[in-house]
Amino acid sequence: MSRLTDLTGRPRDVLHRELDALTTEIVASDLGDLDTFETSRLVSLMNEHDSGVPAAVREVLPQVAAAIDDIAARMREGGRLIYVGAGTAGRLGVVDASECPPTFNIDPSRVVGVIAGGDTAIRTAVEDAEDDHEGGGDAMAEIEVTALDSVVGLSASGRTPFVSGALEFARTAGALTVAVACNRDSVIGRGADHAIEVVVGPEFIAGSTRLKAGTAQKLIVNMISTVTMVRLGKTYGNIMVDLRATNEKLRARAERIVMLITGCTADEAGTALEDAGGSVQAAVLMLLRGLSAEDATALVASSDSLRAALARA
Repeated sequence: MSRLTDLTGRPRDVLHRELDALTTEIVASDLGDLDTFETSRLVSLMNEHDSGVPAAVREVLPQVAAAIDDIAARMREGGRLIYVGAGTAGRLGVVDASECPPTFNIDPSRVVGVIAGGDTAIRTAVEDAEDDHEGGGDAMAEIEVTALDSVVGLSASGRTPFVSGALEFARTAGALTVAVACNRDSVIGRGADHAIEVVVGPEFIAGSTRLKAGTAQKLIVNMISTVTMVRLGKTYGNIMVDLRATNEKLRARAERIVMLITGCTADEAGTALEDAGGSVQAAVLMLLRGLSAEDATALVASSDSLRAALARA
């Protein structure tokens, strides 16, 4: 391959023009002497740059909400939420997916994070993996993406070939496709069912999209997973009532949640949780409705949420 071509064989000046058009690649004109600034000024300037991210995210909230409604509808039918990305974006998807099971007691297979380069790329940069368009499709084929699934592609530039390939495969499979990018009219957004394009402007260090772009993507995946789980009945008000108590802190949190909802003592909460096999929702039903552990567990299983179960009991 010529040094004047990229991995796809295109003239490299084509890639240069593509990057020149991306706001995430712009060099901020007011930071040309950044390396000469005092540390106190650097951290102040960086904080100032970061402060605009929530406002940029606010501009795309309607698109985020629409995507969540469609994701939740498919998950109610048994579908999965699948994040796919490369580099920082891929790691953000993996992190969000890995935190859903303990927070919302959802099976790990239902929220999945796929990163270009595989698990090695979670800890070690595998930069060329993002250029593998076909590899993105292969990754979706490997996890057997179906029409019930929702595939969320994460790419700051909006042109990452691995992500583009994954979304193309997902569309062919009939899956819902969501593109989260930090440039308008992104490559991944053009064919997606939902394009969430949050423009945060030039980075503090030019092109370092782990910064503002990464922060914006983190805020958006937080919304996608959290609000989807709310829609699926995983909370009671703003309380996580379907958490998985896998350590002492979470067991104590489960007791506190039961106490908060029912007004019971710590001992009563602990006993109810033990009898209910650790289920917060069943423990609440036992204490508020006088149900047996067996009946409470069955009611939880047949209800969309704790609120619905309480209304039926």
